[in-house]
Amino acid sequence: MGAGHAHKLYRHGHTAVHALPPHCKLVAVLCFVLVVVSTPREAMWAFGVYAVLLGAVAYAARVPAGHLLKRLLIEVPFVAFAALMPFVAEGERVEVLGMPLSVQGLWGAWNVLAKGTLGVAASVLLASTTELRSLVLGLQRLKLPPMLVQIASFMIRYGDVITDEMRRMSVARRSRGFEARGVRHWGVLGKTAGALFIRSYERGERVHLAMVSRGYTGTMPVIDEVTATRAQWSCAAALPVAALAVCLLGWTL
Repeated sequence: MGAGHAHKLYRHGHTAVHALPPHCKLVAVLCFVLVVVSTPREAMWAFGVYAVLLGAVAYAARVPAGHLLKRLLIEVPFVAFAALMPFVAEGERVEVLGMPLSVQGLWGAWNVLAKGTLGVAASVLLASTTELRSLVLGLQRLKLPPMLVQIASFMIRYGDVITDEMRRMSVARRSRGFEARGVRHWGVLGKTAGALFIRSYERGERVHLAMVSRGYTGTMPVIDEVTATRAQWSCAAALPVAALAVCLLGWTL
């Protein structure tokens, strides 16, 4: 896999959450999200308890609330979609602040907003406490298809490379007096996107030839063998097990 690859989402730390093996955290987050999705939307108190559980994990990992909230902005499009549901959904209507809103739409909006926010928050915590390279190793440890693991690894490695290439092209445009200010400039932006695609494709070919010349046969060597003890699995299971208990109460109460 090569050297480590840091990312803006990752916050370096030496907490117990950071120290957990990546595949343990991946399984814990996946199980937590499945439990949250399985919770009945009418059990509104349960989602508050889930938020408290995630807050406890963030406190243990020393992830500031500002860092978490800033990364939650990625779900703004889903919030906008949820805000429209009470207006467009069919069925019984109820008046809220003088506006007739669909009851089913309100429940649907709450369902999307609550479960989506908790899922995104759990993913942000995972990314904040685990390096991307470690996540790839965790996927490999969980026996995911090798081809998918390699694709994810290359995306992580070359995503920033392509971003830097795009930034250099933008600087070159601005140095020549170009500023995209309207529809008439879309042609230039389209040509830029085409040039970026060609450059990325050519770079990928060069990288592939370099790898083949060094003995690449379709599989990457495993440099770090990531293992987990029973205590680490138990620690990682604390979040989904607690969430499962809340979910069962939500269905029975």
